[in-house]
Amino acid sequence: MQELKSFLDEKADQYNRKSFIVNDPIAIPHRYATDKDREISGLFAALLAWGQRKTILSKCNELMHRMGDEPYRFVMEHGEEDLRGLLGFKHRTFNDTDLLYFISFLKRQYQKHASLEDAFLSDEGFFHSVEDSLVRFQETFVNDPDMPQRTRKHVASPARNATCKRLNMYLRWMVRSDERGVDFGIWKRIPQRELICPLDLHVDRTARALGLIGRKQTDWKTALQLTESLRRFDREDPVKYDYALFGLSVNADDFPTL
Repeated sequence: MQELKSFLDEKADQYNRKSFIVNDPIAIPHRYATDKDREISGLFAALLAWGQRKTILSKCNELMHRMGDEPYRFVMEHGEEDLRGLLGFKHRTFNDTDLLYFISFLKRQYQKHASLEDAFLSDEGFFHSVEDSLVRFQETFVNDPDMPQRTRKHVASPARNATCKRLNMYLRWMVRSDERGVDFGIWKRIPQRELICPLDLHVDRTARALGLIGRKQTDWKTALQLTESLRRFDREDPVKYDYALFGLSVNADDFPTL
């Protein structure tokens, strides 16, 4: 156990640095200086994060350009002509119909709250658990009679036993804070120690090889199991090992013989 912890600490330290940002979707919110711009651009970057990273970055940059590189201002002040400038946007199964609904959803949220963090909290502004937060966010998102049915699929929920990889990654970006300058740490009401490790193909593969996951399925319960394993190494910051697990998968030469 101690040998594995030491190894993962070393790899987390290796990959948790600014040089990591350049080729990762988190590069998109790092383009901006204000919290609201980071929240909005980060949400889109996380939700569009499937496929090749080069393509993800290209499509996210395209989207930010269509929004005048001022995502918060665009959300709050757009007119009909601005919305027409979004038509034709597409990445994988995410298209302009989905995008227009996300814009209207975000505007409604910012008309009520100063931060998008509130969409992940109770009506009273309290945090209960990440599972509760993700369920609440999905329910808030779909609670509009004008929501296109096709758009529902872009916001996962633990209620459907989804891994919620992209939303957990987004929460890591917004909540986790250290001196490395990768994650932003701009949300303070969701405790860092409660975050759930984003579980994608790369992390899943590495975690299984290291014996951190025992379940055969890859679902929400598996993400919880992995995070509990990581809490044995660092109870206050378990998701820092997301860097190690992902980095080990995409850099095969770093993989250990333990």
